[in-house]
Amino acid sequence: MPSKSKGDKISPKKKTSKKSPIAKLKEEIKSLNDGTVLQKDKYLRLKAEFDNYRKRKENDTIHLLKYDGERVIKSFLNVLDDLNRLEKASTENGESNKEKLHEGIELILNNINKRFKELEVESFGKPGDFVDHELHDALMMKSEKGKDENEILEVFEKGYRYKDRVIRHAKVVVNQTPS
Repeated sequence: MPSKSKGDKISPKKKTSKKSPIAKLKEEIKSLNDGTVLQKDKYLRLKAEFDNYRKRKENDTIHLLKYDGERVIKSFLNVLDDLNRLEKASTENGESNKEKLHEGIELILNNINKRFKELEVESFGKPGDFVDHELHDALMMKSEKGKDENEILEVFEKGYRYKDRVIRHAKVVVNQTPS
């Protein structure tokens, strides 16, 4: 037997543990099950987060639609106040104030038109325009010399357009040349 010196080291035998194929499969199954549980948890959390988001959006939309006209109403409160002042002035001052009443009405109409412009509401339909069946309702036909065929002679009610949508057709009298 050879002698061992102090400098010689004996290396311990490396243990190589061989797992059986069944043990390896069980370990892999456990790993896959753990991954599945983790993925299921992530899925449930994401689903709950999305449901909460959808409910918040739904509530926001309902709230928005419920109070949609508030801005328009607020913008016309000044017009209503002007009308109330005009009514009070007309009853207090009687017939002697006819010119001031007319000025008050003009101010109110200007105020309404200003609000309409802010809201992108435009009026249309005036004498001299030509009938467009997308915009006008012809209530009557008249024949006037010197006027063109389908020219608007009178306007009973102006038409109004909100942005690109007609919200009221103009009611008009149209020229029709005799046949």
